[in-house]
Amino acid sequence: MPPNPQNAPRLLHREDRGGVANVALQSPAPGGAMPAERARAVASGAMKGSMNFVAIDFETANYRPDSACAVGLVKVVGGEIVDQAVYLIRPPTREFVFTHIHGLRWKDVANADDFGTLWPRLAPMLDSAAFLAAHNAPFDKGVLHACCASYGLAAPTLPFRCTVQISRRVWNIRPTKLSDVCSKLSIALNHHEALSDAMACAKIVLAAAQV
Repeated sequence: MPPNPQNAPRLLHREDRGGVANVALQSPAPGGAMPAERARAVASGAMKGSMNFVAIDFETANYRPDSACAVGLVKVVGGEIVDQAVYLIRPPTREFVFTHIHGLRWKDVANADDFGTLWPRLAPMLDSAAFLAAHNAPFDKGVLHACCASYGLAAPTLPFRCTVQISRRVWNIRPTKLSDVCSKLSIALNHHEALSDAMACAKIVLAAAQV
């Protein structure tokens, strides 16, 4: 099914989003903040439940959530990184607003597959995964679901876990941009390159499981 850009809602780029919803971890009890030690235990405990997951990172061309122009995926099985992949994606329109962030332009993706064509290669990466991990998970979840909807695809039902929330609760890292977290944890990062961001996200989850 061809994309329907007229119906897609606008979505801020991940660096423009002020608040990040907690999509994975236990929230503090009503009426008071969760004690620091308890928060760290909850966060690391959630990670230890399953070490089969896929870290995912999207870069978008513009404010539309179905405008994915690159995706990186890192597959973890049994706590070990076993596979990785990165793809350029041709978005539904030629409009690029975030070139200054990720460096990609229309000419870079004009000959790439669109999301609908690419999906059969992406979907097998999710086999056996218990969850998807992303830094600012609501952003990547929104992009994934919008891209699936635009091409008439069923979106994955896997839960998302957010490494922003994990980083805050396990190590109390603030500010919590991916570059901040990687600096604190000594994780190599080429920020806004989709595979590098996904790899960093996977390593954050794995590090949290060791706390």
